[in-house]
Amino acid sequence: MPRLENSLKLLSKGYAWLPDERRRTGRDAVGVRLGGKPAVGIEGPEAARFLYDEDHVRRSHAIPEPVQGTLFGKGAVHTLDGEMHRVRKAMFVALLMREDGIASLVERTTAAWDAAVPEWSRRSEIVLFDEASRVLAGSVARWTGVPVRDEEVPDLARDMVAMVDGFATGGPRHFRARRARGRRERWLQQLVRDVRSGRTRVEEGSAVEVVSQHRDADGAQLPADVAGVELVNIIRPTTAVAWFMAFSGHALIRWPGNRERLASGDPAFAEAWAHEVRRFYPFAPFIGGRSPQRNEFAGEEIPENAMVLLDLYGQNHDPALWDTPYAFRPDRFLDRKIGEWELVPQGGGDPRTNHRCPGEQITVALISALAVRLSRLEWEAPEQDLTIALHRIPARPRSGVRLRVRGGA
Repeated sequence: MPRLENSLKLLSKGYAWLPDERRRTGRDAVGVRLGGKPAVGIEGPEAARFLYDEDHVRRSHAIPEPVQGTLFGKGAVHTLDGEMHRVRKAMFVALLMREDGIASLVERTTAAWDAAVPEWSRRSEIVLFDEASRVLAGSVARWTGVPVRDEEVPDLARDMVAMVDGFATGGPRHFRARRARGRRERWLQQLVRDVRSGRTRVEEGSAVEVVSQHRDADGAQLPADVAGVELVNIIRPTTAVAWFMAFSGHALIRWPGNRERLASGDPAFAEAWAHEVRRFYPFAPFIGGRSPQRNEFAGEEIPENAMVLLDLYGQNHDPALWDTPYAFRPDRFLDRKIGEWELVPQGGGDPRTNHRCPGEQITVALISALAVRLSRLEWEAPEQDLTIALHRIPARPRSGVRLRVRGGA
């Protein structure tokens, strides 16, 4: 059967594109063309295992230039395979998956949130997405070891948000993302040069110090431009937790019955909330790579050099994996052990060894802590447009979630 061009469908449907194609064919794998090139969309735990097997799918030379130029950066760990990937990834695992490091970032971020609340209460209203991005950007930059003044934080947050907001589109959003990445890479490249020359001293063991001194699998120190890229790739995804905080506000407005339970501070429910927000709401639509040779999955031929796309949004709403998948129910995660190939908002598998995001534990910890604080605030939501358009990647509530804050807990 000939593969049909699907670029316009992807643009018009966004997150719904691959799920709709699979429902239309009744299969877990569907062959299409994107930009004139063959691609195969796959879904399910076995599909996730397939994607993360480097014998089946490679990342090197697979990420389109527009995504490298905005979201990930040139030379980033996301673009590597084999031993080069394993050594670079080990650096991120050491930085981002230590329990004491996660705890210190959460403590710093919740303190910044609490410090911001009095000022929020003096305004007629706030936009939750914007305020959360500033709290997160300033906190993670300082945790990383980047010196940043209070007055610099709004611009830093704006640039980090722009990189995420513009990676999957053309036009003004895309060019804002490119300018933001270039600006922040140059800023952090200079910091790396200053650290290496001794002009600037940073805390030993901080991300800035570790990335500046890291040596890759070939024994060579990271070029300063690549070191800058990787520092951005710590600050940017942490700032992107603002999307999940806006979704948390959206969920508390739509399903206010959860608010009292979340405000109780029960850590099990707070973590379940974080998992359900990540499962239910649209964040990354899919991830992918290229097939190094001809292959097959679920009866669908995968040509050599074809793109292989794992349908993240579709898998997180698959009724074979999730009871009533389009209902928002944090309780579903209270008594459920999460399989590493099932819940895939940020990829699947073991983040220590494959391409799954090593900052996922940080994401869950930050959502858990900040959602509890959000539920304890005295606020009301004015009339606003809370629509979440699935054709927009990345999606978010149209209003950004406007709140009238009356005071803290």
